[in-house]
Amino acid sequence: MQRMYVLENGSYLRKSGGNLALFRDGRLEEEIDLEHLEQLILVGYTSISGAVLRMLIRSRVETVLLNPRGGFEGRLSVDEHKHVGRRKAQYLRLSDPGFALETARSIVGGKLRGQARFLALRGKQLGIDSPLARAATIRAMERGALDPASDLDIVRGIEGQGTRVYYEGFPRLVRNPGFSFKGRNRRPPLDPVNALLSFVYTLLTSEVLTAIKIVGLDPYMGALHVEDYGRPSLACDLVEEWRVFLGDRFVLALINRNVLSPEDFVYRQIENTDFVDEEDLKQKRPVEMKPATSRALLRSYEKWMEQRIKPPDGEQRLTYRGLILEQVRRFEKYLMGELKEYQPFPWSQVG
Repeated sequence: MQRMYVLENGSYLRKSGGNLALFRDGRLEEEIDLEHLEQLILVGYTSISGAVLRMLIRSRVETVLLNPRGGFEGRLSVDEHKHVGRRKAQYLRLSDPGFALETARSIVGGKLRGQARFLALRGKQLGIDSPLARAATIRAMERGALDPASDLDIVRGIEGQGTRVYYEGFPRLVRNPGFSFKGRNRRPPLDPVNALLSFVYTLLTSEVLTAIKIVGLDPYMGALHVEDYGRPSLACDLVEEWRVFLGDRFVLALINRNVLSPEDFVYRQIENTDFVDEEDLKQKRPVEMKPATSRALLRSYEKWMEQRIKPPDGEQRLTYRGLILEQVRRFEKYLMGELKEYQPFPWSQVG
């Protein structure tokens, strides 16, 4: 799939013959060929006209809108999937409290298993005990999440506790002295590491959401995350298994291999980070990537997602993007009763 990212605030798109023209500050920056474009991702404040919207619809280009923090706001979908039976099964199955609980247990168990394995692996590689100890703690929590006596509230609580323990061990994995990590924070992120994590997690959630739409499920009804207006709960559920394997590994590689430096970010001294709207937020972001940094990160991200590996139970090598789609297809089979249980991707068996 060919993707196009528009990052800079104040950009706007115009119709230019059969293509789109991208302008910044009144200057033509580039023309976008619609023939092979499948997804357009607009980050921040980009203006588009009705004529552009009609072109995107006619060309069947999915358009994703992210706010300046990288948070998902919405998407322009060409049409809904025609497999009504899949969505009907999704609504019926996930409305069953017992089925939803088993699904949530599996998702949380897979997430905790991935966190523990990653901390243990990096702890051994680096010769430090702190991540190893926290990995053992998370493994114990995983057993609690899978306990048949645990209800949904307990499972959600364990997931939150396990994530806190995981991020307590994360600082030792950051090996670049120019960066530090003192805990997970967001809305808004307070330091470069958190800003990178938030942005990459959003990109991964968008990947999962796209796969859900391809398969024909409803991204807004899940099992683990509470239903809320505008929240793609199923995408939030199914992205959990990819945060460590695809998100954290990628961010740490950029930092520890000195691909990024502290000079690649803009810093502001902000006393009050509360904001009333997105316009107010623009002035209250303590840290953000410079535009050139964002573009470089996205190029690296695209290369990362096009890497190929062979799944443990597969015969052919798949890209990371292909793995996500394959897992969502497995989840659909699980909803349709073709699989007895849903198992998050066992990345510990591939590397």
